[in-house]
Amino acid sequence: MTVQIKNRNKKSTLSMRAAQEAQNGIAETLVNLNTTREGLQEAQANARLERDGLNEVTHDKPPHALIQLLMAFNNPFIYVLAILAGISFFTDYWLPTSHGEDGDLTTVIIIGTMVALSGLVRFWQEHRSAKSAEALKAMVRTTATVVRREHAGQKGTPREIPMRELVVGDIVQLYAGDMIPADVRLIESRDLFISQAVLTGEALPIEKYDTLGDVAQKSAHDKAVDNENLLDMPNICFMGTNVVSGTAQAVVVATGPRTYFGSLAKAIVGTRAQTAFDRGVNSVSWLLIRFMLVMVPVVFLINGLMKGEWWDALLFALAVAVGLTPEMLPMIVSANLAKGAVAMAKRKVVVKRLNAIQNLGAMDVLCTDKTGTLTQDKIILEHHVDTHGQKNQSVLALAWLNSHYQSGIKNLMDQAVIYFSENESGFVQPQGYSKVDEMPFDFVRRRLSIVVKDSQSNHLLVCKGAVEEMLSIATHMEENGKVIPLDDQRRDAMLAMANDYNKDGFRVLEVATRDIPKAEAKRLYSTADEHDLIIRGFLTFLDPPKESAGPAIAALMDIGVAVKVLTGDNAIVTTRICRQVGLEPGEPVLGPQIETLSDTALQQLVEERTVFAKLTPLQKSRVLKALQANGHTVGFLGDGINDAPALRDADVGISVDSGTDIAKESADIILLEKSLMVLEEGVIKGRETFGNIMKYLNMTASSNFGNVFSVLVASAFIPFLPMLAIQLLLQNLMYDISQLALPWDKTDKEFLSKPRKWDARNIGRFMVWIGPTSSIFDMTTFALMW
Repeated sequence: MTVQIKNRNKKSTLSMRAAQEAQNGIAETLVNLNTTREGLQEAQANARLERDGLNEVTHDKPPHALIQLLMAFNNPFIYVLAILAGISFFTDYWLPTSHGEDGDLTTVIIIGTMVALSGLVRFWQEHRSAKSAEALKAMVRTTATVVRREHAGQKGTPREIPMRELVVGDIVQLYAGDMIPADVRLIESRDLFISQAVLTGEALPIEKYDTLGDVAQKSAHDKAVDNENLLDMPNICFMGTNVVSGTAQAVVVATGPRTYFGSLAKAIVGTRAQTAFDRGVNSVSWLLIRFMLVMVPVVFLINGLMKGEWWDALLFALAVAVGLTPEMLPMIVSANLAKGAVAMAKRKVVVKRLNAIQNLGAMDVLCTDKTGTLTQDKIILEHHVDTHGQKNQSVLALAWLNSHYQSGIKNLMDQAVIYFSENESGFVQPQGYSKVDEMPFDFVRRRLSIVVKDSQSNHLLVCKGAVEEMLSIATHMEENGKVIPLDDQRRDAMLAMANDYNKDGFRVLEVATRDIPKAEAKRLYSTADEHDLIIRGFLTFLDPPKESAGPAIAALMDIGVAVKVLTGDNAIVTTRICRQVGLEPGEPVLGPQIETLSDTALQQLVEERTVFAKLTPLQKSRVLKALQANGHTVGFLGDGINDAPALRDADVGISVDSGTDIAKESADIILLEKSLMVLEEGVIKGRETFGNIMKYLNMTASSNFGNVFSVLVASAFIPFLPMLAIQLLLQNLMYDISQLALPWDKTDKEFLSKPRKWDARNIGRFMVWIGPTSSIFDMTTFALMW
């Protein structure tokens, strides 16, 4: 089956076997994939591996060291120096030796040495950072538990194999903590909850089960399945997501580039777009080239007309071109960036691409994902309240009994209840209880019940579950310590309370009990005993913000960096988190709204709004590009698979060590610490680096221009060349060597207070003003010595 994935511009066809098998029964799926519950035979698996290839996703891989070395010299300034070195070789060495005279390679050697040092410094730092990023990747577990057999008729046995060797038709076993190794169709499941945060940005796990669901059945009638519905298929688990709780057995339906993850990875492979640093370097390079194109002909004509020696005039004009160029600029830039990278490495930040440091300093808008970046990507118990919303320790005690005594794999909510109970000041865990029986959670009832008995053998049923399902089996509620009948008005009031919590981004569970008379007490209970419950109160859960998120955002805003949130999660949860971290959310923009906007309308909207929710990966990239089109230097902070396109398209992509492999490979910078405060330090370090580069560029370019201007004026009045080419170059070099200390120079606080970008016009104005001013002293010296 070919499923059409909807996007803004066109419908691109994506072969999604998962979408097809989601609508089929388990037996039909196994037949379609030519497999059984006992797994594939080894010979079958090997043949499929040979046919389909390894279960690997196509994405950018670190280049070979030789390619990295060559790319280190891919810089416009180096191109200019290389051209000048070629000209110097031709004029200073090749021409003289062709006429039997001695050649001079001094200029070529000097320029070549500076080019080599600049490229080698950059290569050393970026190669070392690439190695660090690869070391992080190597720490990730890359095996899967698969059921296979040697021959037909044998019973399959579980074994661990490298994840990359999985093939379509393999039967895999999934346990809490496992990463889903491919796109799989569930054939058995028990209390299975999957976190799809890396794909959708939603913090809370969703339940998956082996039966058909509404979305899967819909796809049988509608072959156009959008990204959101595709991920909502309840019997399909997607590569790159992970098991939060429960167990399952599943059959592999797609591997490698044919998975949903693989389809996202394909979109980001290829040449990276130019960043703000690249555009700035190019603009300054062209500025220097334009100065050369103007000055060289003028010098050539004046010297030729005044002295009549046209060949000497040409050689001197070419020497002027060399003299205009800030020869040490590539080396100064590389040294500054390398020093910045070393300083950031001490703060446990891996800088994969040196240019990212300057982009970080120039960044004036930081777009960030929510889950795992602003939040902790874990669930905590936030409230334990009675039926009127007042904090109640009895509700917590009942919730603890339910979570503690259940024998299944505890899900995130159970873990949150137990953790909170152990750390809540003044809370005493209920004593004297022992477990009698339990009714496990299932997706139909959406609740879990535990029966315990006290020291007098009184049986108590404690039930915890979704509000609607709990109210359907309750007949009474506790109010101010009294048990009263649960009428429709009170039901509506509790539903409204739960809805209010939901609007604030909480997941809500209700807690209820039933005292079982001794005459009805028994050893085994069933779901039929879940009746006539008394509602005791509510539990609310959320993914809390990181402690460092609020201070980090405040610090960034203080230094002129606006913060916007781009997430796949819903708007309610996102706006609540924004307020908690001190970011005023305003009116959120949703993904479907973005689909209807033209590029021009979106460029206007992104300037006005702060929160963008329910976004697909491509919509995140589109928001970024709209900001860039408005002239912003944009950073993106994310850690999931769905963040990879935005990380790649941003001027500086920032990920964290706990992020997915594809996110870290798409990023320019990787944070190894949980604290986000390092972001502010990185921005300041980027501005310091840029400031010191600008000091060199402004001073050297204007000084060189002043020297050339002085020579040009002097040439009009004296009958000989004012300076030889080698003298110009040596003077420049002596001045440049003194500038090697600039990476360690301090920068004014005022300069660090706002984003700084490459500004070719400002550099040009500085050259034109300061250069001729310095020439006044040169010409005074010429006049006195003539």
